[in-house]
Amino acid sequence: MMAPTTDNAGNTGDPGAARASLEALRAEIAKAVVGQDPAVTGLVVALLCRGHVLLEGVPGVAKTLLVRALASALELDTKRVQFTPDLMPSDVTGSLVYDTRSAEFSFQPGPVFTNLLLADEINRTPPKTQSSLLEAMEERQVTVDGTPRPLPDPFLVAATQNPVEYEGTYPLPEAQLDRFLLKLTIPLPSRQDEIDVLTRHAEGFNPRDLQAAGVRPVAGPADLEAARAAVAKTTISPEITAYVVDICRATRESPSLTLGVSPRGATALLATSRAWAWLTGRDYVIPDDVKALALPTLRHRVQLRPEAEMEGVTPDSVIQAILAHVPVPR
Repeated sequence: MMAPTTDNAGNTGDPGAARASLEALRAEIAKAVVGQDPAVTGLVVALLCRGHVLLEGVPGVAKTLLVRALASALELDTKRVQFTPDLMPSDVTGSLVYDTRSAEFSFQPGPVFTNLLLADEINRTPPKTQSSLLEAMEERQVTVDGTPRPLPDPFLVAATQNPVEYEGTYPLPEAQLDRFLLKLTIPLPSRQDEIDVLTRHAEGFNPRDLQAAGVRPVAGPADLEAARAAVAKTTISPEITAYVVDICRATRESPSLTLGVSPRGATALLATSRAWAWLTGRDYVIPDDVKALALPTLRHRVQLRPEAEMEGVTPDSVIQAILAHVPVPR
């Protein structure tokens, strides 16, 4: 019998140990970020599903800190790209550089060659640069001068954007939004959480020094591989599959929407529900798993009618209404 593999965090590739390690992420990240458990869970779900995450929240709610803390707790290589109007695609993917000593061109990898890419304020760069991530997010590779170059595994793009400031921004096109597995909204903290944040800063907490804050690796690539293998074995009944399809088809028939969820979105909802079921300790998916992941998986895949938007309707409210009306399988 082959011995279970171990990673640098000291964990084995055993599915039970992998679940325990991933559950320990909350406690580890809490050393740096107060609250935000749903966002932490969403990032873990995305890693299990080999997906990407769009984080939306006003400035100062710890979006960047959250991603950095996750990378530290998972012992993954991470790089940050500040998206600006003058950023070029090659600044993200890399480019060919002429070496005068060898008289040849050599490839210089860009920051996308990492495990966890933080694309900060992704909507501040033009569509040409935004689209440079499409191949990386979908195909897990970057093609430069006709040569495809594979990205490391695991690979996750965590992009952030500000929902209230639109001057000088370039809204993400539907094709780009659809590449994100989840869209997580980062709310302002509760009163008690904000008190805890200020107390930590008063006691000397430095958000730029996570090691001093005590954030340590509790999981690694071997845990993720074991977890992904276990998630793939999680049972999905035909009734649950039909339930997911009915929810997504209902978005296409909603009078409040001009664009409903595509089959890719339905596949994403099935995958995230499966990962959530496994994280909660079950080897089968129930309707509550689908409901729990419906909002973050679908909210960015629908488009409101202008008149509905003027009336204060939101994608979340439409999806919640659909969840309330679509029959739940027994």
